[in-house]
Formats: sequence, structure tokens, C-alpha cells
Amino acid sequence: MAEPDMPQKEPYAVDVEEGKTYLWCRCGKSAKQPFCDFSHKGTEFLPIRYRAEASATVYFCGCKRSAGAPLCDGTHNSL
Repeated sequence: MAEPDMPQKEPYAVDVEEGKTYLWCRCGKSAKQPFCDFSHKGTEFLPIRYRAEASATVYFCGCKRSAGAPLCDGTHNSL
């Protein structure tokens, strides 16, 4: 599998709404980070669907290398 682009090393803090679905950009090419704008077309990457179970601030991975994608797991600290 190809390596995704890294739009930023740090996570994106996003206030999500309970019950709402978000499409997290996996390729790193989206101009609407951390969310998908379908810039992945023509690549092997597909977005990851995230459904908010509660209204809260969550941290979406910015480096695109989290084992817990779409959320940050701290992998960026070792890059």
C-alpha cells in the first residue's frame, strides 16, 4: 500500500455532534482536512467513516499513520 500524504503532524481537534457521520480523509490530499473532499479519486485510498456516539471534542489523526484511525493514537510523536 502506498504511503498517504501527511497534511500535518499534529491531530485535528474537532467538535463532533452526536449521531452525525464524518468521512475522515485517509489519503492526506483533501483540501478540507481532516475530512474527505474526494481528492483520493484515482488512488488506492478510501475515506474512513466515523459516527459520533456523543457530542464532544475528538482528535482526528493529522499524520495519517494512526493505528486507531480515524482518531489520533499518538503515532505522530514517533515520526
